[in-house]
Amino acid sequence: MDFSLLINSYEEQHRHRNWPRQRMLHECLRAAIRNGTLAAGTRLAASRALAEELGVARNTVLYAYEQLASEGFVTSDRSGTVVAAMVVAIAPVRARAVKAAASLAGLSQRMRELRPVPGPADRMGAFVPGVPALEQFPMALWRRLLERALRSMTVAQLNYGDTAGEPLLRAAIADHLRASRGVVCEASQVFITDGTQASLDLCMRAFADEGDTIWIENPGYGGAMAAARGAGLAVQGIDVDDDGMSPQQDDWLLRPPRLVYTTPSHQYPIGSVLSLRRRLALIEAARAASALIIEDDYDSEFRHDGAPLHAMQGLAPDAPVVYLGTFSKTMFPSLRIGFVVVPAALADAFAQMRAQSASRGRVAEQLALAEFLRSGQFLVHLRRMRRLYRQRRDALVAALEKHLGSIATVHGGTAGMHLSLRFNDERIDDVKIVEQAQEHGIAVNALSTHATQGDSGWRGLMLGYAQVPAEQMEGLVKQLAALIHLAAYAANRSTNNPIKTPYQHARRTSGRSRR
Repeated sequence: MDFSLLINSYEEQHRHRNWPRQRMLHECLRAAIRNGTLAAGTRLAASRALAEELGVARNTVLYAYEQLASEGFVTSDRSGTVVAAMVVAIAPVRARAVKAAASLAGLSQRMRELRPVPGPADRMGAFVPGVPALEQFPMALWRRLLERALRSMTVAQLNYGDTAGEPLLRAAIADHLRASRGVVCEASQVFITDGTQASLDLCMRAFADEGDTIWIENPGYGGAMAAARGAGLAVQGIDVDDDGMSPQQDDWLLRPPRLVYTTPSHQYPIGSVLSLRRRLALIEAARAASALIIEDDYDSEFRHDGAPLHAMQGLAPDAPVVYLGTFSKTMFPSLRIGFVVVPAALADAFAQMRAQSASRGRVAEQLALAEFLRSGQFLVHLRRMRRLYRQRRDALVAALEKHLGSIATVHGGTAGMHLSLRFNDERIDDVKIVEQAQEHGIAVNALSTHATQGDSGWRGLMLGYAQVPAEQMEGLVKQLAALIHLAAYAANRSTNNPIKTPYQHARRTSGRSRR
């Protein structure tokens, strides 16, 4: 960190205030800490060194540091002065959304319609969805596989790679999908991408023209919405219930789609599983309408109750289905390897298009992943994760039923790494609860923000449990429940129908005992 540049810039902006130098330095450092320029854990320059750099007395720097310490912005020990973790200001979710919207002003209309995507800081905390148990991944084994792949690479493999992906990985994925998901495919139909979002962007451009209609589940995955709007498609939301996506006859007649996007194995965000009857009906209706189904097989590897369901792609001969998968949830997100399985009739044309637009590289990671699959170690890892996630799911469901069973219902706990909690009272503000929970280090998603079109009718929270140890569930759910009970009380009070919650009663009782 160039402290001299930081402080000089601040002085230029606030020179009109005529503050003494020691206050100017204090205000500058405090502002930098509050807005995150000086992140938690940053070690400030030694007082003597900073004084020399700024050309001021050392006491000026000591005064600023002491003031920051007294206010809790920094901590000091023998090794120096460090920015405290608790003081980094996190802008409210709505304020960030407004700022993001303003920054889109110079973009195209379809890009301005995109929803703000949470950054890394927004994805931290208990119950953040979509994050696997990263501490459980066999890193030592993965390092060995990577090293082996690097040693085996030829000079030719240092050049640009195959745009469809490494042949060994494509073959390994095809074998795995045939055996574990009932997918009917050959390696020539498998194309490697940088993950599900890259696959979606690719499919929207490859299989539809601007202005075509795409059906997306309502509520549904924001990434699919972003890809569809980025490609200029007309988005039509199709309601979801406990049996998954539920298109009606009028939808096929009045709003016929070119593409249908669905997450049948574990619907995002509700968690419902698309029933076999609806899967078959969707395939036949799509075939009749000359539509193509994009099957995002989200969380299919983690089925907790009952036998695994086969992918839609293999349920009917020559099904009009494009199958998407990723290793971000089964392994780790930063791997950034996903894949698309296209119908055999479209494979050659898709390969030609891919050759003109695909990135080429990351050969070592693809070779290591191919060996991970071939050796059986991937299945070993999946079995371990299934047991772990089932334990964590059970602990979460038990805690939710204990603390929130009277005002919310659990949905989608039969599979995957997340479940949804639907409020019985739709007046409860799930967005506000998300903001309050973030302040307590709890990261949940509001179901209402996943509406594809209009109001989906779902109010509640999406809770990821893969990264939360079972023994911590009770305490975390209790904190979250306190916020939800207070929100429920506020909703009832606003309609002149006040109901005391157990948490308010406990607070009042404890308050009297302290007095």
